[in-house]
Amino acid sequence: MLPSDEITTPRGSARIDTDLPARPATALLVLGHGAGGSVDAPDLLAVRDASVAAGLAVVRVTQPYRVAGRRAPAPAGHLDEAWTAVLAVLRDRHADVPTVLVGGRSSGARVACRTARAVGAVGVVALAFPLHPPGRPERSRAAELDTGLPTLVVNGDRDPFGTPQPGPAVQVLTRPGETHDLRRDPGGTAALVRDWLRAQGWAAPD
Repeated sequence: MLPSDEITTPRGSARIDTDLPARPATALLVLGHGAGGSVDAPDLLAVRDASVAAGLAVVRVTQPYRVAGRRAPAPAGHLDEAWTAVLAVLRDRHADVPTVLVGGRSSGARVACRTARAVGAVGVVALAFPLHPPGRPERSRAAELDTGLPTLVVNGDRDPFGTPQPGPAVQVLTRPGETHDLRRDPGGTAALVRDWLRAQGWAAPD
């Protein structure tokens, strides 16, 4: 793992934590955190470990509002602006890795979906995608998943934020007994992500 670094964005400094595989990376996977959480969430760490072991470079991005010590999330437009600025720097730093994937958990998954095409990503990993606020199914965010890019959604079957339906480019895998935090079996969640990355040709074969 490389030391943490900060990247200046129009919304303040974002922090990145980079982990590189032992061999040349097959792809770059950039992950964001949940609204009030951190990049050290169990599912994000497990996906990082499995992805690096499968040959990907993984960067976890902490949004500027969290770097500044705030828990309340910034507006969606500010999140997207900061994320897009970070991705521009990362694409330059990792210019030898042409394939870029984006993702994250909860709010971070939404940011990744909203900006995927703008940052030149080829696929999205969405953990605990919050389909709607708890108890408000009429306020669906399903349209954010409609990027046209290969997208993997991994949600718990007890998630109060709901679970999206699969679509033409969206594969949805439901984890039995898991809630929104996906804490019961992070390794199992990571294995699903790793297998999907391999099926798409973005990770080294087993």
